[in-house]
Amino acid sequence: MRKLLAALLALPVLAACGPAPESDSNDTQPAPEGAQVGTTEQELFGTPRERSVRLRTGVTLRYVEQGLPLGPAVVFLHGYTDSHHTWDLNLRTFPRNYHVYVLDQRGHGDSTRPACCYTQQSFAADVDAFLEAVGERSAILVGHSMGSFIAQQVALDYPRRVKGLVLAGSAPTVAGNPVALEVKSIVDTYEGAVDPEFIRAFQESTFVRPVPASYIDRLVSESSKVPARVWQDAMDGMLAEDHSARLDRIRVPVLVIGGDQDGFFPVADQQALVDALPDAEFKLYPDTGHAPHAERPRRFNQDVHRFLREVTRW
Repeated sequence: MRKLLAALLALPVLAACGPAPESDSNDTQPAPEGAQVGTTEQELFGTPRERSVRLRTGVTLRYVEQGLPLGPAVVFLHGYTDSHHTWDLNLRTFPRNYHVYVLDQRGHGDSTRPACCYTQQSFAADVDAFLEAVGERSAILVGHSMGSFIAQQVALDYPRRVKGLVLAGSAPTVAGNPVALEVKSIVDTYEGAVDPEFIRAFQESTFVRPVPASYIDRLVSESSKVPARVWQDAMDGMLAEDHSARLDRIRVPVLVIGGDQDGFFPVADQQALVDALPDAEFKLYPDTGHAPHAERPRRFNQDVHRFLREVTRW
C-alpha cells in the first residue's frame, strides 16, 4: 500500500475527501446553457435510463442513456476499474439536447466479464459495436484516463465513428508509465478479489481537490465489483498498447483536459499528447489532479459543452 502512495507522490488524499468546493459543486449550479428543454421532453428524456445491450463482440454492456434521441450522440468512457458512476458529478447538469450514452465497459460495472479480452483494441471494438447496436453512425467520445486511450483507439481503428474527442487525464500512451507499472506490480499479487484497502487508496490518490465522500464511496464500491483478473488484464492491455506514433492520423477536433497536479500523467505528458494531435485544444486546470471531471465538474461541463457546440453546431 505504501509503495503505491509513494509512487503517486503522496497526493493529498485526506484533503480529497469531503464536500466539494462551492465553485465547482453540482449541487447549487444552474443548468448549463442549452440544457433546458420543454416540459414534455424533460419528462421523457431528462431522467437517465439504465439499459443493457448485447453486442456482436460477445459482451453485454450496461449503460445509462439520457437526452434527446435526435440530438448529437455523445459517448462517455470511464477509467480503469471504474463504471458509469465516474460521471455522476457531471451528468445531472449535462445539457439535455445531446443524446448521451454512458457505458460500463467490458469487465466493469454491471457489464459482463468475459475471460478474454481486455486489450485496447477489444475495448475499442466494443464501442464500434455499441454504436451499431443503438443505431448511431458516429459520436463524440468523452474518455477519462483508460477511457481516453480507448477513445484514441476508436478514432484510429474506426475513424468514421468519431466526430470529436474529449480526453481527460490523458497522455500519448501508458506504455512505460512508472505509476502504471507500480500499480501492476501490486494488482498482480491478488487472486479472486482485490484488497478493499488498496482499492480505496488507489481511488483517493487520483484526487487533489475535494470531492464528495459519497462519490469516493461509490467509486470504491464499483471498483470492488471488478475481479482481480480484470484489474490485471486491463492494466496489461494499457501497458501493451503504444499508438503514440499514429496520433497524427486522428484528424477530428480534440479537447484535452488535464490537471496540473496529475499524479499519473505529468503536464509534460499531457502537452506531448496535444502536440501529437493535428487539431487539439488544451485546457489545463490549476490545483487539479488526475480527475478533472470530478474535481472541477462545473468547469469541465462548461468546457465540454462549448466544445460540443463548436463541433456539432447544435
